[in-house]
Amino acid sequence: MTPRSSLLSPAMSAYVLAHSESPDQVMAALIAETAQLPEVNMQIGPDQAAFMTLLARSLNARRAIEVGTFTGLSALAVARALPEDGSLLCLDINAEWTAIGRRYWELAGVSDRIELRIGPAGQTLAALPEEPTYDFAFVDADKTGYAGYVAALHPRMQSNGLVLLDNMLRGGRVLGGAETSADDEAVIALNDELVADSRWETVLLPVADGLTLLRKR
Repeated sequence: MTPRSSLLSPAMSAYVLAHSESPDQVMAALIAETAQLPEVNMQIGPDQAAFMTLLARSLNARRAIEVGTFTGLSALAVARALPEDGSLLCLDINAEWTAIGRRYWELAGVSDRIELRIGPAGQTLAALPEEPTYDFAFVDADKTGYAGYVAALHPRMQSNGLVLLDNMLRGGRVLGGAETSADDEAVIALNDELVADSRWETVLLPVADGLTLLRKR
């Protein structure tokens, strides 16, 4: 089953999907193949994919970076919004999952815009030149690593560059009252840090499981 927002009922989620840009044949096939994996809940929903495409396209993004690729749906959504000479650097630790994405990037005709680097994302980020290169970033990886990823991305983002952070509401557990995991606690702490960080303009949207948008001032 394709992931849906933790904040919406199944009926409301279906309504949202019915009134958003629909996945084309290639994207629908990728969604269907990923649905067969036990880890399907790691995939973004098609409504979020459509939102990311629209956002990257509206920003005229040219140089994008992604931390956490899974089977490549978010990368496909962003790469499609880039111009032909645009580029997307994807960082992931799992070659098996990303191999699925590679096939669909090829089918969609965007594989030439995507570079995939396999390995610990923190190490890969640290090795990148510390200069303002990217205008669009998406982070959907280990939650305890988010703070480090945001810190590493800041000097590498252009002014007005946008960073998207996924799963920032943690199924509502950011409110407390329930048993929280280390991932939950990391996100709760980061949410508090970001809203107080004057280097970023921050908005947390109730999209999917919470999508934080950071604009580098």
